[in-house]
Amino acid sequence: MTNSGGYASNAAAAFFDALEQVHERPRPFERSTTRALWTDPHVSKGMLAAHLDDTVDAASRRPAFIDASVAWIATRFGLTADHAVLDLGCGPGLYATRLAERGARVTGGDFSERSIAYARRAADERGLSIDYVLCDYLAFDSDARFDLVLMIMRDFGVLGPDQRRALLERIGTLLTPGGRLLFDVDSLAAFAKREERASLEFDREGGFWAPGRCYSFLTTFRYEVERVVLDKHTIVERERVRTVLDWHQHYSPETLAAELEESGFEVEEVHGDVAGTPYDADGDEFAVIARRLGAPSTVP
Repeated sequence: MTNSGGYASNAAAAFFDALEQVHERPRPFERSTTRALWTDPHVSKGMLAAHLDDTVDAASRRPAFIDASVAWIATRFGLTADHAVLDLGCGPGLYATRLAERGARVTGGDFSERSIAYARRAADERGLSIDYVLCDYLAFDSDARFDLVLMIMRDFGVLGPDQRRALLERIGTLLTPGGRLLFDVDSLAAFAKREERASLEFDREGGFWAPGRCYSFLTTFRYEVERVVLDKHTIVERERVRTVLDWHQHYSPETLAAELEESGFEVEEVHGDVAGTPYDADGDEFAVIARRLGAPSTVP
């Protein structure tokens, strides 16, 4: 038996149920699939290419911004050869390379094997001594202590609340007594601009998500109470179906300060971004310099 559109009723029902799953709304931070973006053999190739694309602000900022950001960081924290810097989620080393060229002792951690391999080659070509560690930065550990820890490109907000707490506790053990944490987040102004929507794309010859033909659904959900946005990607190939959940926690300076305080940190400064731009409440992001509670108030 078929319906008026020509589908057998059982096939139509199965198709409908599959679409229902595509548009199913998970609980906020119900699970994390971040690793899939960076460790999948095919997708990680596209992620590295996005990092290195100097024409757009995608996985990384454009070179001019990175240059300005590194110059500000080096000046703001007075970085010298006596300072140890930890770049969590370092990717292909765009910040780590520039910071090392300014003389800082730099360690970079990332769980993308492809990105770390690129970063190591770039350091070797420039004669730079950078310690790159292939790891999940949520589990990063070291006997070294760092004067500055960086998390750049709003990585903090892709983590769930429990992950953020655990990470802050770990960073607290890695900082020197006068050490600082610099990171950026999505703002409430950015949250206000996000809308729920759904779209479908078809890649005939393969693209970002797969080497061959695939359908990719993007469903965006807003969680008003939590101030969270989810970009849910469902990638359908002939052999498999994958779901990638791209979470975005949004903050005001006040809500971020409250969260940091719960993990033993306090906000020292608020900026518009990691290049030291003045804070703008209408901006899509902002950055903070944080220190452990009770740490000296002057950056060495």
